[in-house]
Amino acid sequence: MKPGLTAFFILLFALLCVLGILANGFIVLVLSREWMRSGRLLPSDMILISLGASRFCLQWVGMVRNFYFFLHLVEYCRGTAWQFFGLHWDFLNSATFWFGTWLSVLFCVKIATFTHPTFLWLKWRFPGSVPWLLLGSLLVAFIVTLLFFWGNYSMYQGFFIRKFSGNMTYEQWSRRLEIYYFLPLKFITLSIPCSIFLISIALLITFLRRHTRRMWHNAHSLQDSSTQALTSALRSIISFLVLYVMSFVSLVIDAALFLSSDSDWYWPWQILTYLGTSVHSFILILSNLRLRRVFRQLLLLARGFWVA
Repeated sequence: MKPGLTAFFILLFALLCVLGILANGFIVLVLSREWMRSGRLLPSDMILISLGASRFCLQWVGMVRNFYFFLHLVEYCRGTAWQFFGLHWDFLNSATFWFGTWLSVLFCVKIATFTHPTFLWLKWRFPGSVPWLLLGSLLVAFIVTLLFFWGNYSMYQGFFIRKFSGNMTYEQWSRRLEIYYFLPLKFITLSIPCSIFLISIALLITFLRRHTRRMWHNAHSLQDSSTQALTSALRSIISFLVLYVMSFVSLVIDAALFLSSDSDWYWPWQILTYLGTSVHSFILILSNLRLRRVFRQLLLLARGFWVA
């Protein structure tokens, strides 16, 4: 890849991470301020604060790790930086996936009105279980991090020992570890929250489509506010689905195809990996009434500042 094109992708990746950091920091600050004012926190706010905080930290860790990997490739592989960044990234990434899953489940139980007894029970129990689910997600993320740390530590030790069974080279041994340990581990640990996410999103989309059809048939005007609101919610949910699945697929493929920093596809792939955590944060801001109101106020202040 030409140096100019590489520089473009690096700048695009940095811009994406900075925007994601600002958006997630904004979500955490606004909802935390509301929490301090009212003295209570809604289940949706708990999940949004947790998701925003984990994404905020994940974007920072991802940006610093990728630039350190790009600028200091040899030191990254030989030193403890590999384990240090991997430890934080694996924990934050796992927690982020689980928080996103609980957000989709909460959307489903709050919006959908299925009459199945199991769904009614979940609709009644889920909001009160949110704090425990968030704590459980952190525990699961911690266990997953330990499993990944064991593999990273084995690779780190193998880099110096250089003695493997069957006269294998370090590159062959590390490749086998990536395929037979890291890939199944990442696929399993991400598939569980992803499966829950897909089920809840599928139920929600099914309900919204049916309800929207009924409202379109019964509405006297195509500009009916309720119909437009449901259509907007359906688009928001579908965008959430696309970005979540994109992140899942990119992470699983990343575990199977290790890309060095000198690869032509390294920076475009990093952009694809972090796209969901940045873009979806803006979707959450624009779809939440309180966040959207404060965001508009900030834009007006910024506009007045530049005009003055």
